[in-house]
Order: sequence, then structure tokens, then C-alpha cells
Amino acid sequence: MALGNADIQKQIKHIMAFVEQEANEKAEEIDAMAEEEFNSEKCLHVKTQRLKIMESYEKKEKQIEQQEKIQMSNLKNQVRLKVLRARDDLITNLLTEAKQRLSKLVKDTTRFQVLLDGLVL
Repeated sequence: MALGNADIQKQIKHIMAFVEQEANEKAEEIDAMAEEEFNSEKCLHVKTQRLKIMESYEKKEKQIEQQEKIQMSNLKNQVRLKVLRARDDLITNLLTEAKQRLSKLVKDTTRFQVLLDGLVL
């Protein structure tokens, strides 16, 4: 059974169509795999960058908290120093006033004698 030229051409076209269809399917398969790999890599990259950003913000938050603690500590120290200065000023004024009164009292011998008698008893 000999095949005619038309039959051979028909078979060749059929084989070519089959090969082309297989090639198209393989190309679609490769495209799908490439797309899947791209999406996977993209997702991994996005996750990595998101983690870096979150770590950066956490670090900045900790720095801000630390700066706030330092500022609060400095303010407390300034208030303590003001209190100590005020206390020192009051004691200095009290001593100065006591010296002045004692100087006046020493000059008035009668009152001074009464004071000494009162202190001894």
C-alpha cells in the first residue's frame, strides 16, 4: 500500500502540528514554572525586606525609649540639684541670721546672761 504524495503531506502536517502543540505545551509549562519560581522568590524577598524594616523600626523605638529615659533621668537630677541648692541657701541664710542675732545678743549683756542661764538649765 503505497501512500500518495497528498497523504504524505497530510501526515507531515499532522506530525508538525503535533510537534508544535507539544512545543507550545512545553513552553507554557516552562512559563508556568518560571512564574511560580518568580512569585516564590518575590514572596521571599518581600518577607526579608519586611523583616528588615520591622527590625529597623524596633531598633529606632528602643533608641527613642532610651533617649526618653535619659531625658527623664536628667530632669530628675536637675530637680534634685535645685532642691539641694534651695536647702543649702536656707541653711546659709539661717546661719547668717543666727550669727547676726547672736552678735546683737552678746552686745546686750543682760539678755545674754539670761540666755546663758536658760541654756545651762
